[in-house]
Amino acid sequence: MSDANYPDALLAPNSSGKPPLSAESSTDLPKLFLNKNEERRLDAGHLWVYSNEVDTKKTPLKSIEPGTSVALYSQRGQFCGNAYTNYRSLICARVYSFRQDQLLDKQLLVRRITTAMELRDSIYDFPAYRLIHGEGDLLPGLIVDRYDSVLVVQITTAGMQAVEDEIVEALVECVKPAAVHIRSTSAVRQLEGLDPREETVFGNMPDTVTIKENGLMFDVPVVEGQKTGWFFDHRENRKWLQRYSKGKRVLDAFSYLGAWGINALAGGAEEVVAVDSSQAACDGAVRNALLNQFESRYSVVKSDVSDYLAQASGKEKFDVIVLDPPALIQKAKDKRNGIKKYQQINSLACKLLNTNGLLVSASCSHHLTDPELQRVMLQSARSSGCGLQVLARGHQGPDHPVHAAIPETEYLKAIFARLVH
Repeated sequence: MSDANYPDALLAPNSSGKPPLSAESSTDLPKLFLNKNEERRLDAGHLWVYSNEVDTKKTPLKSIEPGTSVALYSQRGQFCGNAYTNYRSLICARVYSFRQDQLLDKQLLVRRITTAMELRDSIYDFPAYRLIHGEGDLLPGLIVDRYDSVLVVQITTAGMQAVEDEIVEALVECVKPAAVHIRSTSAVRQLEGLDPREETVFGNMPDTVTIKENGLMFDVPVVEGQKTGWFFDHRENRKWLQRYSKGKRVLDAFSYLGAWGINALAGGAEEVVAVDSSQAACDGAVRNALLNQFESRYSVVKSDVSDYLAQASGKEKFDVIVLDPPALIQKAKDKRNGIKKYQQINSLACKLLNTNGLLVSASCSHHLTDPELQRVMLQSARSSGCGLQVLARGHQGPDHPVHAAIPETEYLKAIFARLVH
């Protein structure tokens, strides 16, 4: 297939087979030169440049205002990509195009948003999904979640912050939303030297919106909820749960707004008990059970999940237990303690499962690999005198695309496993 027939937003560098353009034909962007051989990851399609990969003697990083677009060059003077930079961050440059004629402007944003929206609309029958997934959609530092006619935007980098107005204009042009809300409150912004930012920048933002997922209806607090209000990434995994739930008693731990448990009820679960430490989340879960007419089979317990699991030992039994905690390993240095936390909750859950019960254990921590999560589950099963049968493995949905050159963009995992005696 020729380049002319393939979306140029997805082209890897030099994918046409032509030699890279020379420095003499570069754009008017400031130039940032890499150390010797540090262009190899970019040549393979990666989008990140670390501060120790830059020739700071030739092109001092601190002389460039954070968020400024630059043209990246190898030591040999070969063009490597257009990026934005921030000397405050360990990832000091993020590539947004491997083409010299593409700048981070409204035109490029419209192109990328259109490409992303075409994919999502071809998959989902209701316009509620992650519209832009950062590097996965070749827009590093930008996340946009769509709730029908409402958009919630997260900007995590100085480079994207610099073009916030253009982002909003492009979204309004492409999606024609009723409202756009900026909710840039991630801790990652601190690493970029950015303050938290939250503001409705277009239209009138409602407090809640109603979305459809797997044939079910959910009220989502898009302004006051966690992150952007909803976690679309587990959509397919929650649908898988339906097939394992018929006639079962299900525990939905870390339930948030009840998505896992209500999907279980849609699959014919006899009863669901949801546990979450947030009163607002518990109230929202109850409303969503009512919205889907499952209230008679649904109950909520406000509690720390670890406390509930420990106190329920010897008193409660379930056929299916879902563990979907927040990220317990935020950074690589936290991994050892994080694994202990995963081990604790999985071991406690195994003690509450009936004979041949199903444990669905999830992790959104990139630093915990799929094999490591399985090992945690196996050790937990063995501590209860059981073996473990892995039935299915789930990952993030297609509205959270994985960048093939960036392993960090594949973060979500869910293992469906049966404890056998």
